[in-house]
Amino acid sequence: MTSDLLQRGKHIKLAIFDVDGVLTDGRLYFLEDGSEFKTFNTLDGQGIKMLMAAGVQTAIISGRKTPVVERRAQNLGIPHLYQGREDKLVVLDELLGQLNLSYEQVAYLGDDLPDLPVIRRVGLGMAVANAAAFVREHAHGITTARGGEGAAREFCELILRAQGSLEAANAAYL
Repeated sequence: MTSDLLQRGKHIKLAIFDVDGVLTDGRLYFLEDGSEFKTFNTLDGQGIKMLMAAGVQTAIISGRKTPVVERRAQNLGIPHLYQGREDKLVVLDELLGQLNLSYEQVAYLGDDLPDLPVIRRVGLGMAVANAAAFVREHAHGITTARGGEGAAREFCELILRAQGSLEAANAAYL
């Protein structure tokens, strides 16, 4: 982890996550009845909870819309959920206006081209290890974990470490 990433993480007040390929492994599962299901990593969920407990707000912005993502956001207590929104930069601007935050106070974790405008605009824009190569090239940092396999946890812990609250977050479980 570079000192640049830690410096960028110090001022983060809002962490935003893409879903497919970030909170999931990116595969889409469709059942015969047309419904779909996704698998989520519990390590990622715990990281998001730790981040929120430390006072960092959280949001999900996804180009797809599925009830399972709404359920996951509710289970984790993520208050800002935007689904079916292809232009993620427009959503970011709406959210910043609502929360009275600046771009520099936002961290974003993505994996593909629709995430790139936000990754490039925010204070800490990161890509998961298995993100599209072009996205990895333009991100501030890249997780060592793949999407759906602990990348979001790594991202959350980086922010917590940058803000000096990771040890306290972990110690709460001792």
